[in-house]
Amino acid sequence: MTENEIKGIKGWKEDDRPREKCLKHGVSYLSDAELVAILLGSGTRSMSAVELGREILRQADNSLAELGRIDCKDLCRINGVGTAKAVTLLAAFEISRRRQMENSDTDVHILSSRQAAEIFIPMLSDLTHEEFWIMLLNQSNKVIDKIRLASGGVNRILVDPKIVFKVALQHLATGIVLCHNHPGGSTSPSDSDIELTERLAATAQALEIRIIDHIIVSGSSYYSFADSHKI
Repeated sequence: MTENEIKGIKGWKEDDRPREKCLKHGVSYLSDAELVAILLGSGTRSMSAVELGREILRQADNSLAELGRIDCKDLCRINGVGTAKAVTLLAAFEISRRRQMENSDTDVHILSSRQAAEIFIPMLSDLTHEEFWIMLLNQSNKVIDKIRLASGGVNRILVDPKIVFKVALQHLATGIVLCHNHPGGSTSPSDSDIELTERLAATAQALEIRIIDHIIVSGSSYYSFADSHKI
């Protein structure tokens, strides 16, 4: 047996192979590195898929949350990760994100900032750029829809108030929750965040549309303008 064959997963005991372990014990039995290895499909000449999975996680501080923030270009900088492997990982994280989005606002009535934040955090926490979203509510604060209105750079985003209220009126929303993310790690509102919120609040009053809250998401944390009595 060659050195490469010994290092390869096929040379391992059956119970130690990720796919076989998954089939025998269930997917929850696998480690993070083994889950990544299954997505990768193969390793390199010098390391198994599991070892490559460990190296990918190490590059992300052994955090799946941080791994979900790495883009395709940075993944491809890791030795042994090509475009195909990188795209597969990105697709897996996007499926997870969309699953959380799909289940997060079914038949929900927004009665607190926490409820609104729990809907937006899975959507925005892993992004490396800013996005601005609007959640549309009916008279009883039930979610009608949520729509992305703008996408910007790392620390700046431009939002047109006319678009905000055009969307709200098109959906016959009587209330809205604004939300955007801060990829840099701070949830504190900037001067421009405060100015935009004040402008939108003034216009909303004239249109008889309630701005319930403006949420700022950063990672798993959030800031609420309503809780801070700034809206």
